[in-house]
Amino acid sequence: MRTELRIVASRDRRPRVFARGGLDARATGPHRLHLIGTAATPLGGDHIDLVVEVEAGAHLQVRAVAATIALPARGCLSSSSRWVLDVADGGCLDFDPAPMVVAGGAEHSSLTVVGLGAGARLRLRERTQLGRSGENGGAFTGELVADADARPLLRHTVSLGCGAVTDDVLDAPRAMVSELVYPDTRPAQFEGLRSARLPLAGGGSLTTWMGARLEHRPDTV
Repeated sequence: MRTELRIVASRDRRPRVFARGGLDARATGPHRLHLIGTAATPLGGDHIDLVVEVEAGAHLQVRAVAATIALPARGCLSSSSRWVLDVADGGCLDFDPAPMVVAGGAEHSSLTVVGLGAGARLRLRERTQLGRSGENGGAFTGELVADADARPLLRHTVSLGCGAVTDDVLDAPRAMVSELVYPDTRPAQFEGLRSARLPLAGGGSLTTWMGARLEHRPDTV
């Protein structure tokens, strides 16, 4: 199944939603939406295409009512998703959906593409967990490509699970949190070997955390 969801936020009206497939969105405030699942997706072979457009000067907050679970299908283990987040000049987007849970035996790949105009603001948090309770297996690859004011801001890829460089006998993290904040002038910060916030050359910061289970982390990184 192919799922397509497009959200357009304007300054002078409620966000508009165009949906087809297994994902939709509902307004929960004047400038806030919650993503909702309307069908079991992604299964093996499924693709989710989500586009968020924040027009000049508009503000939008996006959350989700429940986690997304990637499941294997008979004859196909792999699913994929693409998020395109476009924030025009002076716009503001706070995008923090529920975690992606990759069930044992499933493989999921995600591409997030961010475009920020002049004076735009963004907080983007992505959370991933391999395996439901008591499950092993599962694999995830996430790629983040961000540009700000038509200049490269970030190129970042993380993999979890079988075949990933982090999956070895010494340490095999099963969960990840990634948060991109722009603009951000905070200095670098480290929490042991698990978490780091690093300033970006083009402005903003990227915080990443890896561990065993998402529930061991507070609500924000």
